[in-house]
Amino acid sequence: MVWGCMSACGMGSLHIWKGTINAERYIQVLEQHMLPSRHRLFQGRSCIFQHDNARPHTASITTSWLRRRRIRVLKWPACSPDLSLIENIWRIIKRKIRQRRPKTVEQLEACIRQEWDNIPIPKLEQLV
Repeated sequence: MVWGCMSACGMGSLHIWKGTINAERYIQVLEQHMLPSRHRLFQGRSCIFQHDNARPHTASITTSWLRRRRIRVLKWPACSPDLSLIENIWRIIKRKIRQRRPKTVEQLEACIRQEWDNIPIPKLEQLV
């Protein structure tokens, strides 16, 4: 599984792990990766968090966690990945990885991290 966040200001944290995700694990990812990225990218300025309607994202413990931290979440129509900014980033990364043809899981992870780090800010500004 791969989780990442981004804004027009820059790329946030990228987190890769083995296995699936549930609401508890998703909250850990938000605590360890989204919150520090949000702080670094926005430095206290207002922002809106966007995620899709996957079950871990909409679970009551997740929505309560977000509400307690006063994180504004974009209301999101079901089944609409075409509206997701991050899906455009994943598409770019997937295309570049196919060209590189990693042969092992370790090579794949390294490729994902390298391509993530190489997304230029003008591309992010264009997407947002």
